[in-house]
Amino acid sequence: MSYWNRETCQPTSHEGPISKEARILALCDPSDAYNKPLYDGPLPEGSKLLAIGSTLADFDKESIINQNPNVIFVSHPKAREPLVELLNKFPSVEWVHTRSAGIDFIASKGLFSSPVQLTNAKGMFSSTLAEYCMMVCSYYAKDLPRLMRQKNEANWEQYPVLEIRGSTLGVVGFGDIGRASAKLAKAYGMKVLGLKRSIPESFSDPYCDEIYDMTGLIELVQKSDYILVATPLTEQTQGLISKEVLAHCKKTAVLINVGRGPIIDEEALIEALANGNIKGAGLDVMTVEPLPKTSPLWHLDNCLISPHNMDMTVSFMRESTEFFISENLPRFVRGIELLNPVNKSAGY
Repeated sequence: MSYWNRETCQPTSHEGPISKEARILALCDPSDAYNKPLYDGPLPEGSKLLAIGSTLADFDKESIINQNPNVIFVSHPKAREPLVELLNKFPSVEWVHTRSAGIDFIASKGLFSSPVQLTNAKGMFSSTLAEYCMMVCSYYAKDLPRLMRQKNEANWEQYPVLEIRGSTLGVVGFGDIGRASAKLAKAYGMKVLGLKRSIPESFSDPYCDEIYDMTGLIELVQKSDYILVATPLTEQTQGLISKEVLAHCKKTAVLINVGRGPIIDEEALIEALANGNIKGAGLDVMTVEPLPKTSPLWHLDNCLISPHNMDMTVSFMRESTEFFISENLPRFVRGIELLNPVNKSAGY
């Protein structure tokens, strides 16, 4: 299996005969500017866009049905039910590609039990989320809240800061984002502990000092000064960072979440932050988004909140669409293995 990474991979030159056509349905918002490369073209040889829409009704037309669509590109945030309806309506579909790395917004029994191949945009968002991880580490190590208060008060008062070098980053979900974060952490002189659902026997990584399977979660948080949650949201990872896990963290620990909100027991996290059981948190994802104005998280001084935008560079989504067009579409029409296959039984 092959996976794409925007930092390390070079554009592929695709040659060879076209073995089949790609007839694409775009389950998307027609006004989504990030999809203009798909909407306006040009598309690779052997590929054509049949229709754009967000409901089954947008595609349930004789002119579309007769062409036997075989590819669905998904970016609409409310695509879960329409996608299953499309798969039932068009048994000719062979491949579904989602513009995001996470697939929780389309996850369903209908999708996972279907024979279609599923791919995603893994590797498109890792570098900027890794930068965010290190920013949160610096935010707490150098006490940026205090710096900002003193600036606002015109208060020149020196205070001791922490050194990131020599501290330990525990990465819950040592995948693409986790590894990119570990790479930066190593540049800072940190020790890195990783956790994966399954560990290959031959696992070896220059950016990971120790690797654990899921049974090692408690040990990992006990040893970590900063804990990065970068695992995808699945039935197995929902609530993974529980009240019990938080109770085993150091009181000086900082929890960083770039995965999905429900991976952390949010009520338990609020309690841990409010009671000083952990030092702080940096949250780019929440259990409910947008975060309700009534959430106690807004009022906790030791919780840094960002509106799920730390991977939202100016070009990030357009690049993700272009990956589908320039890398995977040419492979599909030539019968070549697609990049970024998703294990539907695992949910990522």
